[in-house]
Amino acid sequence: MIRRFRALPLRSRLALLVTTAVAFAVAAVSVTCWFIVQGKLYGEVDDNLRNGNLHMSLSAIRTTLADCTRTPDPTQPPGPRSQPYLELVRSDGDYCVFGNSAGSVKVAPPDVKVAGNPDGSAYFRNGEDTDGKAVRTLTVPLADGVALLVALPLEDTQDTLDELALLLLVVSGIGVLGAGAAGLAVARAGLRPVDKLTEAVEHVARTEDLNVRIPVEDESEDEIARLSRSFNSMTSSLASSRDLQQQLIADAGHELRTPLTSLRTNIELLSRSEETGRPIPEADRKALLASVKAQMTELAALIGDLQELSRPDTGQHAGRTRILAWQDVVESALRRARLRGPELTITADVQPWYVRAEPSALERAMVNILDNAVKFSPEGGTIDVRLADGALTVRDHGPGIPTDELPHVFDRFWRSPSARALPGSGLGLSIVARTVQQAGGEVTLTPAEGGGTVATVRLPGAPVPPPDRDPADGDV
Repeated sequence: MIRRFRALPLRSRLALLVTTAVAFAVAAVSVTCWFIVQGKLYGEVDDNLRNGNLHMSLSAIRTTLADCTRTPDPTQPPGPRSQPYLELVRSDGDYCVFGNSAGSVKVAPPDVKVAGNPDGSAYFRNGEDTDGKAVRTLTVPLADGVALLVALPLEDTQDTLDELALLLLVVSGIGVLGAGAAGLAVARAGLRPVDKLTEAVEHVARTEDLNVRIPVEDESEDEIARLSRSFNSMTSSLASSRDLQQQLIADAGHELRTPLTSLRTNIELLSRSEETGRPIPEADRKALLASVKAQMTELAALIGDLQELSRPDTGQHAGRTRILAWQDVVESALRRARLRGPELTITADVQPWYVRAEPSALERAMVNILDNAVKFSPEGGTIDVRLADGALTVRDHGPGIPTDELPHVFDRFWRSPSARALPGSGLGLSIVARTVQQAGGEVTLTPAEGGGTVATVRLPGAPVPPPDRDPADGDV
């Protein structure tokens, strides 16, 4: 049954649930109403019996007992339907009927018990007369083991209850049917936005069109509106992600084409020389091999940068981050920078600062910043590096960056027109920006006074490691 219910469409399930709930409510109200009316009607009959019972003296009882019989007087015409039944019941179970009684009522054990207890209370019950008609009886103890039984017919009362039951049944049926129709209409109206959302999702799945948007009222804050806004936000994010992915692929293809073309040309020259038997001059051969090696190095660096950028841009993984001594990371990057620019003077003032970041990503970002300074510094130039109070500044004395190019320096594959002849893929600074943002910091490039550029990286942290630092974190 549960499986069949779950297999129904959502609107059918909602309509069925509404109908069931209304049916239970209507049934409960109808049954309660019927019992209340029954109690009221029986109460009225009991009041009539109580107000109409006979208070008879002992001598009158004896006279009546001498005159009454087990059956009413057949010569007396029957009274109206509301005429009471009158009987005297003895404690031994015998009884007699008054001459003006509407009929004879079947005596029950409780009536005999009342007759045998003159100090007892009156007793109400439902019974039948000798013709099988329903009656309501009141048995009142009198004296000398005799009780008076007074009864009224219940035919009118039962007819009223039967009519009420039929009326309640009809009204309940109409109410349940109306509730079912209303529930179906409400379900259709309430789920119409869901239908639109379903159509939009199916359209996206069928056409891969991520430009679909579901209209949402600005003032609406219900669940459907929130779901629609979430869907619109999701499709916008997916469209943006796809555009970035396509742009990354296009830019990567463009950047890979140059070193691959050069590499293929050099290898073809070397191969043709071997095939034709005409050796290339030694100097030219060394230059070709050096060019091949440089192109392979550039390709390896570009592939590494692409791998770094291909990682999800949703923050760092908690399992990869740890507390790092930033000053040690900077010192390691400085050693590599001095090897790449031996003709440069690199001064450093590095103060302790501890941050939470991913070790390899942070070291790569520091190396990229220093490599950028080394690449653009003139021969014999100076690079000033300073780390203090959570801010790292790298100041070079190169040509600097034009003001109109500053907004683009952190874009992927963007390279200044004046630097396109230099080695590089245009991904270094975008990796720096990504890593710093994931660590909760910020990075900026600004023109330096007197020429050159100042790169500033700020990361949240403290000059001392936290007291609860995990010993497994270690320093880089």
